[in-house]
Amino acid sequence: MSYFLPHLTNGWQVDMAILSEEDRVVVIRFGHDWDSQCMVMDETLWRIAEKVKKFAVIYVVDITQVPDFNTMYELYDRCTTMFFFRNKHIMIDLGTGNNNKIHWPITDQQEVIDLIEIVYRGARKGKGLVVSPKDYSTKYKY
Repeated sequence: MSYFLPHLTNGWQVDMAILSEEDRVVVIRFGHDWDSQCMVMDETLWRIAEKVKKFAVIYVVDITQVPDFNTMYELYDRCTTMFFFRNKHIMIDLGTGNNNKIHWPITDQQEVIDLIEIVYRGARKGKGLVVSPKDYSTKYKY
């Protein structure tokens, strides 16, 4: 479903998307359109795009086509989702140790909406790090 989401095809477009949005969270999914994990995440993002349009905008970036950010944001995973607000990267504590990004697909629409809403509320208050409503650590998965 990535073809329904707006694609950013070069580094300048990515920068302008992050810079130009003043009142909404910019959600960027970095990865490949052909990757199965990205397809799952894109499906979820596409389904929630209309529901979160008042406080978030969602973009898709192919990391092969736009390699400019691969080292800066350490985009080594198959599917990576990051959040920005007013030209600032918003980190999210998911309980995994990596607060910079989500590097797995999330299938539950409400989970993603909750994450975006938490990022939006925290970023509006000036916080650079917000805490996820759900703990994604593996300590409870025996």
